[in-house]
Amino acid sequence: MAYRAGKAHSQDLTMAIPWLMALKVIPWGDVIEHAPSVLKAARKLMDRQPAQPPGEAGTPATTTPVSAVPSLGELKNALIAAQGQIDRQAQTQRELTETLAELAEQNARLVSTVEVLRLCTRVLVWGGAAVLLWLTVLTWWA
Repeated sequence: MAYRAGKAHSQDLTMAIPWLMALKVIPWGDVIEHAPSVLKAARKLMDRQPAQPPGEAGTPATTTPVSAVPSLGELKNALIAAQGQIDRQAQTQRELTETLAELAEQNARLVSTVEVLRLCTRVLVWGGAAVLLWLTVLTWWA
């Protein structure tokens, strides 16, 4: 049982090391620099989407042999079905665009939070170094 716990712990460490390396390798300055442009592009894409016109969803398209000439009713049904399919695809595209805009906004918030964390880390490192220096001076004089 103890072996399994040790093995699980070593697997956790091996999983954590690539994440730490990835966090160090990521050029956060570039990510922070480009986040506003990504957000702006997502908003432009969102604004370009036309408003959804009210319409009816069509009936499923019917297949006809190529050699047969479809009647006017069949053509009308096929046109209604095609319009319904276009409307569904437009709705899907609008939903994907909204999702993209939300992801871009979340990315911008994440980048700003990471920048704050980096600043806090720097302050803590410098503060820790100052406290260590102060303690060293106090113990040396005492």
